[in-house]
Formats: sequence, C-alpha cells, structure tokens
Amino acid sequence: MKNDWNEIPESRGNPDFNNLLAVLQCKEPSRPTLFEFFLNERLYSRLAPELDNPTNDLDASRRLMTSFLRAGYDYANVPVPGFSFLNGIVTHRKERSVSQNEGSVLHNRADFKTFRWPDPDQANYGVLDDLGKEMPAGMKLIVFGPDGVLENATELVGYEALCMMILDDEKLASDVFAEVGSRLERYYEIAAKNPFVGACISNDDWGFKTQTQFSPKDMRRFVFPWHKRIVAAIHKVGKPVILHSCGHFQRVIDDVIDDMKYDGRHSYEDAIMPVEEFYEAYHNRIAVLGGIDLDFVCRASPEEVYTRSKAMLARAEGRGGFALGTGNSVPDYVPDDHYFAMLQAALDTR
Repeated sequence: MKNDWNEIPESRGNPDFNNLLAVLQCKEPSRPTLFEFFLNERLYSRLAPELDNPTNDLDASRRLMTSFLRAGYDYANVPVPGFSFLNGIVTHRKERSVSQNEGSVLHNRADFKTFRWPDPDQANYGVLDDLGKEMPAGMKLIVFGPDGVLENATELVGYEALCMMILDDEKLASDVFAEVGSRLERYYEIAAKNPFVGACISNDDWGFKTQTQFSPKDMRRFVFPWHKRIVAAIHKVGKPVILHSCGHFQRVIDDVIDDMKYDGRHSYEDAIMPVEEFYEAYHNRIAVLGGIDLDFVCRASPEEVYTRSKAMLARAEGRGGFALGTGNSVPDYVPDDHYFAMLQAALDTR
C-alpha cells in the first residue's frame, strides 16, 4: 500500500465510456470503473488548478470535465446552464443544512398562476457541444438536472405545506408536480439527444433514513409517473439513465427497476442497506453505482477505505454491474487522502 495517500493517483489510463456503459447494462467492464456524482471545490482546485475561478458557464463546466478526467473517470457530470426552478427566486441561509420548509413561494392557486415557470428550451445546451469538442477520445458527458421532481416541488411549496396541499387541494398539488415534471422531461429530452452525452442522471432525493418523504402510495401518485416519463424520454434516444436518490428505498425499489426502468442507482448508506447487501440482492436487475458509505469514508483510515473498496471490486469481479465510488458524493468534509485511497483501489490495475 502507499505510504502517502494524499497524492492524486497517477495510473489513470485513458477514458473509455464503454466501461460505464457495460456497468449500466449489468455487465462486467473491461477494467475497474469509477462513478461519482460530484466532488468539491478543494478537489477541483487540486485536480484542475489552472481552471480555478471560472467566470462563465463554459469555464465552470470545463473545470468539472478536466477534474473528472484527471481523477480517472470515463465521463464528466455536468448540468446544462440556464435552466432552474429556483435560481434568484428561492433563497436559503448559508448553513450546511436548512429546513425543507424554508423559502417557499407557492402557497395557493394564485401564486401558481403568476409564477414564472422556467423554459427548458431556453437552456444553454451549446455548452455541451463546446465541451464535446474538447473532450479526449473515449470520454462522454453525463447530464444531470437542476434537482428533481420531488426536490423542486418541495422547494417551491415547502415540505409541510406540500403535505397539507396534497390533503387540502390535491388538484393544485398535482398541477405543481406536472409543471415541474414536464419541464424536467423536456430538459432531458433535449440534452440526451446531444452526441457528446453518453447518459443522464435524474437526481431527486426521495427520503430519510427510515422512510420516503411521502408514503409509497403518494410517491406513486405524484412523483414516480414523471420519473417514468423522464426515463422513457432518455431511453427513446438510446441513452441510459441513472437515478441519484438519497434515503430509504426498500419499499419502492421494485418501482425504480420494473416501472420507471432506471438503468443504475446511486446513493447508499450502511445505516439503510450496505452496498454489499444491495449488490447481492439487485445487481442482476439494476447497476450499482458507488456505495462506499460516506461516514465510513470519513471516519475510517485510508487503508481501511482502500481495503473495503478492493473487496467490493472483488465481489463484483466476473459478475459486473458495479462501479466504485462513495455512497453519495465527495463533499468538502471528506479528507482528500481518504478519497484518493478509494480511487487507488480501482486505478491500481490500469
């Protein structure tokens, strides 16, 4: 093992998106493959120091692409600028965690009618073309959204108010979800057609450690139909779709796989179900992306992170359907050396 884990791994090889495609088809990639949703500012600065302090959307996306490339990923996750339900409308205090009831703007039918809903057709999809022209051979972009169906509805209405709206004015609640869901569907429909885009991430946190935010029945009434349409729109142009969703999922996992038909799932916690258990139960039905518990990555030693990561790769060897990464993302409280230890487990054989 390495003596100094706090070094950016060097044995990255060349990107080859076909490896992630194989994983998303529940097949075995040609070599250990990495997957992550996002990193953090400190890591972006370490991985692409010459692109610090971007001043426009293209430079910001270029910084993401370069960072993912230099960390050993076969793709870069990017948003399409210029499409947001909340930018400049809903503001929060700058704490790490805020109430889901804070900042709401839709309280009744009058607010709904006067709200300026964003137009997904006006997003800056040209950024995808500009990035694609600079990408090295073998790499692809993965487009993610400005949050998802449930997250945006919750932000606009407030969590408790949305729960009450479902009880008091079901039609208004349904209309809010329709306005959000249809616009996200159109956003992904346009983005997925871009030749430089290899896949999409539909990112929408659905729950807490012990349950989904709404009952499974209400998730199926208001949220899941729009996810099914989003997946269908992306599949229509032959691209796979990844669900990034935090929280308890056991009571809705069959919906994710059999009804919505997601190709891969991301976000795992040991307190809900360790990724090792999820892999054994579901890897033949849906790709397993990431999974090394974020609390473990933070608290364990780099050696322990490396060992668990190696063991998870060995578990999937010969069976496929797995890409290594954290259970959620790499926020700034994750020590760099712990993150690099996880990367090294996959990059050792390149």
